[in-house]
Amino acid sequence: MMLRNVCVVSAMFLFACGEPEVVDGAELEAVNQEIVDNLLAAGYPESEIEVGDDGVVIVGGDAVVTLGASREMIGLDGHDDHAGDTRFRQYRTTNLVAPDVAVICIDGSAYTGTMSAALDKAIANYTNLNLSFDMVRTNGSDAGCDAEIVMTAKGGAGGSSGFPEGGLPYHTVNVGKSTANYGLAVATHVITHELGHCIGFRHTDYYNRAISCGTGGNEGDAGVGAIHIPGTPTDAVLNGSVMNSCFNQGSTGQWTASDVTALNALY
Repeated sequence: MMLRNVCVVSAMFLFACGEPEVVDGAELEAVNQEIVDNLLAAGYPESEIEVGDDGVVIVGGDAVVTLGASREMIGLDGHDDHAGDTRFRQYRTTNLVAPDVAVICIDGSAYTGTMSAALDKAIANYTNLNLSFDMVRTNGSDAGCDAEIVMTAKGGAGGSSGFPEGGLPYHTVNVGKSTANYGLAVATHVITHELGHCIGFRHTDYYNRAISCGTGGNEGDAGVGAIHIPGTPTDAVLNGSVMNSCFNQGSTGQWTASDVTALNALY
């Protein structure tokens, strides 16, 4: 997620901190090429796809895409029923967390001060809605967890995360250390936003990032990962959703009515 200053726009892309799936140089290049090819096939514009210096593929400025997730986006199951046979499956337009995931643990051991308080408030944003899963803060232990998300703090203001894969939420959220400089409400907003990606939400203004960022275009639809949720607006507006592409100094860290509608519809 990027910061938009409503007076002076400062577009800042933050590289994700997730580890690449394959670390060997030649293999990593091949894996990343397949991810990029899959994203292009899914309809993402080339301009919205980045490969970071750390070997992580990112779309929309802050959403990490793994090899498995990219295959799901184009309908590849990834399971081999027979040697050398990759089968296709019928797929949804959005990767979501499976219904049997009841407890998502959030490892916040890396956070102190404002960031720690913001994480608590972000988790409360989800748990207060009585969704199909609970988010529980932990400090390194994954006992009793159906899934785990590890929080890290690297870089400047803003954040990065990824989309669900295999029915599990994305496993890592990075929120830059200087995000705390904007205050508790903004830090809560950024963490809540990145956790939203982890459970399957796209940017509300994916079709025109300029709505919240002041600049930018369409992240790509093509019927993949951008299905309209019934009961929510079809047009995005500045500050109209926690899931807008960019935050600003006035971000509150609170769900809007349409955000709550969307969460209740899916979970």
